[in-house]
Amino acid sequence: MTTITSQTCKTEPEESLLPALRNYPSRIFVETTTRCNLKCQMCVKQSMGGDLEEGDLSLETFKAIEPALPRAEALLLNGIGEPLLHPDLEAFIRRAKELMPFGSWVGFQSNGLLLDENRAVSLMEAGLDKICLSLDAIDPDTFRMIREGGEVDDLQFAFSAIEKARRKVPDSPLKVGVEFVLMKDNLHQLSDVLRWASARGASFAIVTHLLPYEKEHVKQAAYEYNTTEAVELYDLWKKKAEDQGIDISNFFHVYHCKFIRTEEEQRMVDFMLELIAEARARDIFLHLENLSKRDENLADEVARTYELARAVAAETGIELRLPGAAPKNDRTCDFIDNGGVFVSWNGEIHPCYFLWHTFQCHFAGRKKYVKKKVFGRLGEKDILEIWNESSYHAFRKEVLQHEYPFCSNCNLIPCEYIYCEEFEQDCYTNTVPCGDCFWCMGMFQCLS
Repeated sequence: MTTITSQTCKTEPEESLLPALRNYPSRIFVETTTRCNLKCQMCVKQSMGGDLEEGDLSLETFKAIEPALPRAEALLLNGIGEPLLHPDLEAFIRRAKELMPFGSWVGFQSNGLLLDENRAVSLMEAGLDKICLSLDAIDPDTFRMIREGGEVDDLQFAFSAIEKARRKVPDSPLKVGVEFVLMKDNLHQLSDVLRWASARGASFAIVTHLLPYEKEHVKQAAYEYNTTEAVELYDLWKKKAEDQGIDISNFFHVYHCKFIRTEEEQRMVDFMLELIAEARARDIFLHLENLSKRDENLADEVARTYELARAVAAETGIELRLPGAAPKNDRTCDFIDNGGVFVSWNGEIHPCYFLWHTFQCHFAGRKKYVKKKVFGRLGEKDILEIWNESSYHAFRKEVLQHEYPFCSNCNLIPCEYIYCEEFEQDCYTNTVPCGDCFWCMGMFQCLS
């Protein structure tokens, strides 16, 4: 754990501070629009429980971001909507490249439907450094199911447009990648997508898991709810139980319902309590019911999929970022740790992707409410003024402690702390809602 103190912040040179504690943000995520030309099944725009308004980032709001650009490492021009729908996208890119330091970059994620040769040339001439295209399948039927309103041919056309544009703008530094949302229906296509994309000029690929916004999407999730450390510890003790002739399958019924137990039942309960004691001593959260019901076949299939994907990446040279197949026990927040700030199209300032919008979703078998966290609005205050306000600084400082309960692996869920509509604190008394954040668990990724 990194101990953060006010004394540290005051005495160390600015450049030596952690990015979150500097007096300027290092990575700026800007939502150019909330409008989109697709209706993807996994998108928060199609979910219930949100308060999303449709709108476009104004030139005035972008101008209010400019004071932070001279020291920014990256500018990412995407949020909920499709960036290519914004008529001033190239103007944003061009202005950012004028102001940002050498070695910084500008990029965005896109569904690619509006990317023809002329638009690709326009983006390259503006100075775009990275574009990440959504590609979750190359089988037409699977693609249509996931990206409603889109076709694989749209992505083929987009890659072709970029290739032709390169001949007209040969000095462009543009790197092209793909984002793949992993789910049960497309697991088997990941390696084929990597080969397909690499053959068409993609140099990187970002893989992320599905966040089920609706209950019917839960069955598509291809990740493990239990942490890797929890699974390893449970499997070790399960093997010990088998070796000692102890049947642990009936533990919950015996432990909770039987006050008068046989000698064998008590032996089993004592054995399981030893397991729980070791988990506590090692600071590993165990959700024993989830562990006893885990889908080992799915876990094995995901492991094989990852192994094959890594082999394809090594073969093709594509840079591959895979998410965790299970939550990580030791968590970090890439958004806060790397000095990220998030700007909505209407100028609202947020701390991270998780708290960028209000929505509801399903995780670990429960409905979860997430309410956006707003620290100010551009136009009312300067971006650097908002960034350096005491409440925002204190929020980032608390996140940096990385001391959160592991809510999805807790036997007490759903608890009133985490699964209420208005979050105030968790059971560790943290006022930051990171205990059940999907990104800090290492299973959700984006262009960053």
